[in-house]
Parts: sequence; structure tokens; C-alpha cells
Amino acid sequence: MAAPLENIAPCDPVWSQLREQAQGIALSEPAMAGFVYDTILQHERLEQALSYHLSRKLGGEELGQLAVRTFIDEAIVADPQIGAAARADLSAVFERDPACHSHADAFLFFKGFHALECHRVAHWLWLNGRRTTALFLQSRVSECFAVDIHPNARMGRGIMIDHATGVVIGETAVVEDDVSIMQDVTLGGTGKEEGDRHPKIRRGSLISLGAKILGNIEIGEYSRVGAGSVVLKPVPPHCTAVGVPAKLVNCDCGERPSQQMNHIIEEQDNTG
Repeated sequence: MAAPLENIAPCDPVWSQLREQAQGIALSEPAMAGFVYDTILQHERLEQALSYHLSRKLGGEELGQLAVRTFIDEAIVADPQIGAAARADLSAVFERDPACHSHADAFLFFKGFHALECHRVAHWLWLNGRRTTALFLQSRVSECFAVDIHPNARMGRGIMIDHATGVVIGETAVVEDDVSIMQDVTLGGTGKEEGDRHPKIRRGSLISLGAKILGNIEIGEYSRVGAGSVVLKPVPPHCTAVGVPAKLVNCDCGERPSQQMNHIIEEQDNTG
């Protein structure tokens, strides 16, 4: 029997909507009923469903599904902020991605969401001295989802990684709340330097497809980086950077670029 919806809906609207949508899938597409039951409907909490779903994807010859699920569960229980962030991330994908028509779409099938939630577990493992397990998880995520986020990187909540293929985020990178990142983005270093060497992406920013941001530089809050740009210098808040190497154009880029998801750059005044 599925966990009763009435016991969940009042206190967890994201989970309630996800379950309702899963029930709709099971009724409208009977061939998928077993999958959505196992992945969503048999569980009482979003955290349980997430742990089950991710461990099924990541389990393999080196570590089986049960072993992977054990340390995912451990992280989720120890740090309730992982579950809270997952709900914010799920909402961000649903609200910003026009190809996403429900929370269930994102939860079941969108690998950017999967990779980000796996990173949250790996980050907890890293901070708690379990670096080998964290690096194992990073490696499996890279193999399964084509996303490589170092376990030490700090990720806020309400983040969307759209399409996700080819995303690389380095060890000392910081991505704050409400950021949107497209496919093939690199937040990398500039060479063999050590220490704090990766970008800091402030809240509300939009990093468009194929952008490369290199070095310990800051992309200011509510900024945009245009498609294919190579950013080597800081970008002030509320500005747009585009080109190779990137230059500032049209600094009025809207109030919430990560949510508006406007990738069109109209070049006006070059400011350097």
C-alpha cells in the first residue's frame, strides 16, 4: 500500500504535489505504475524517496544499491538541510525550466537535479571526514550524470542545473541561492595554483550554456554570464558579461535573471 497522502499534504506541499503527480502517472500510464510506486508512492517522506531513487542510479559493482543508500540516508538524517534544499531545488526546476511540466518530471528524470542532490550528500561526507566515500560519490555522479562537482564546493539552495551535461564545478567554488546554471558550464581554476582558486557565484545569477568562469573571481548577485563566454575578471552585481574574454555589456539585466531565464544579450555600451 502507498503511504496515505492525507498524512503528508498539510505540512509538506512539495512532497504532496509530487505524490499527486505520481498517482496521476500511475493511472494514466499503467506501464509506469510500478516504477512510480517504487520510487515515490511507497515512501512517506521526500527524503526516503530521494535516497531510494539516487541509490538505484548510483549503485554498481564497486558499491551496491544498499551500501550507497546507507550513506545517503546517514547524511540526510544527520543534516535536515539536505532535504530542505532538495525541495527548493525541485521547485526551482519546475518554475524555471519550460520543459519541466511537474515536480514529478524533475524528480524522476532530470539529471541536473539528481547530480545536485548527490553533491549535497557528498559535501556532508567531505565535511565529516569521509573523503574517500565523498570522492567515490563524486566519481559515480560524473559517470552517471556527466556532472562533476567537487565534494568541497559549496552550493546554496533553489539552484537549477539545466540539462547538466558537461557541468564542472571546482573544489573551492561557491554557488549561492537561486542560481541557474546551463549545460557545459565550468567553474574552474586558472592553472596549478592552490588554495581558494575557484569562482564565487552570488545569489540570483544566470550562467548561460558553455560559459567558462576561471579563477577566484566573483560573479555579483543578480548578474548574467552569456553563452560561450570566458570570464577571467569579476562581474559586478546586476551586470551582464559576454564574449571571449568576457566584457561587460548592458548592465541592466533584470531584477531576477536566474528566474527570468533570459539568455538573449543585446550589446549596448562596452564598459571594459
